[in-house]
Parts: sequence; structure tokens; C-alpha cells
Amino acid sequence: MEKHEVRIDTDKCIGCGLCVKTCAARNIRLKDKKAEIVSEHCILCGQCTAVCPKEAVSISGYDMEPARKTWNAQLNPGEVLDAIRFRRSIRQFQDKKIPKDVIDQILEAGRLTHTAKNKQDVSFVVLDKEKDRIEQMAVRIFKKVKPLAGLFSPMVKRFEIDRHFFFFKAPVVIVVLAEDKTNGILAAQNMEFVAEANGLGVLFSGFFTTAANISRRIRKELRVPKGKKAAMTLVLGYPGIKFLRSTQHEKLDVRYM
Repeated sequence: MEKHEVRIDTDKCIGCGLCVKTCAARNIRLKDKKAEIVSEHCILCGQCTAVCPKEAVSISGYDMEPARKTWNAQLNPGEVLDAIRFRRSIRQFQDKKIPKDVIDQILEAGRLTHTAKNKQDVSFVVLDKEKDRIEQMAVRIFKKVKPLAGLFSPMVKRFEIDRHFFFFKAPVVIVVLAEDKTNGILAAQNMEFVAEANGLGVLFSGFFTTAANISRRIRKELRVPKGKKAAMTLVLGYPGIKFLRSTQHEKLDVRYM
């Protein structure tokens, strides 16, 4: 694989300085009215390539060119707030297959998510054919720890850990892997928005995420790369229930200083 590095075409560069002002790593400077790279150590965020009016700045080693923004439409703030306001965890799913192109869109939302220091450390495991088998591995783990956990939580005592305790018969589950857990959770949130835009219900399964991280066998089955861990698990399917009202929340707690 070709190394990623920032390159500047001096024939195209007009010395406007936009890349210098935008560079988060302070790794570009102007010399003789042309942009030049200061050091090979760079986070490769691509902001320099995005602002250059002449496409003089590029980053090597990628299979795809950056997409060109051709529109300036903004999301409707009220609609975004309503999407958040009426969001519910779904635990009842229809027996209905999710089209492959919808799954691809959800994964693309995760891939495009910004990451700290542009690590791009997020990857995904889609559980479809092996979903039930891997779920049973997690069920066995939780059945063993339930008696101990029940000593500390009355709610745990009420849980029935059956065969579908984690995935609720949903057709597809996506495990989000990352080196930095925050990056994985950010990706999961973006994936949720795209899933719901396609009419799907979503459950963030913290229980399965925990099982995946504590079980060497589950990690092996998921082929979790060294240095990564399960950041979040998305349980996906068409909702088998319709919620008519939003969740109630405490009043805003904020301090301006």
C-alpha cells in the first residue's frame, strides 16, 4: 500500500496561503510565494486539500479522490432535534431482511466519521449468518455472572437471559471496533442516524459490547485486531413497535461562564 503523504504541485499553487491558515498541524508554510511541507510528521486530516482553490494540495495513497462539495444546503435544526427527541431503543423487530444497500449506507456513515488525530482506526464486523451462534457465546457468559451481578442490582434479578437476550431476533448486528473507544462511539452515532433515516430501529447493546471485550473466545470469533476493542454494538432491524411519545428528560443543566 502506498504511503500517505501530503503533496503540493507548485505549478498549480498560487500562494494564497489558505492551506497554511487551515493546517491543524501547522505543517505547511509559504516560501517564495509557494506552499511547502514543513515535516513528514502530519495527521493527514486533509483540510489543506479541501480548501485549495486550485487543487494543488493532495494526499497520496488513497483509492478514492476526495468528493467535491457541490451544494450548500444545511440540515433543518428543528428536524434534527426531533430525530434526537423521538429516538428510542428498539427491542422488538419485524422478521424482515435489511437490503444490502442500506447496510452499505450505514457502514459508509461509520467510515466517514471524523476521528481524533485522524486515526481512522474504526472498523466493523457485520453479524448475519453467524449472529445467532456468537450471541449464544455471550449468553453463556452472562448466565454465569448473573448470580453475582444480582447481588448488586435488583433489576438484574428480573432479567431472563434467554437465547435472544442480546439481539432480540434482529436480522443484523454491527460490532464497531476501534483503538480509541470515543472514535468508535462517534461512528456508531452517525450510523444510527443513517439507519433511522432508512426506517430502521436501533439498539445500542452495551451488554454484548461488554461480553465481546471480556471474552477471548468472542474476540477471536470476531477477529478483533490487536490493539482494538469493541466500542459499541448496533442491533438493527425494522421496528416491531411504534412509539407515540418522546422520552421525558430533566430540565437543561448548563452553566455559562
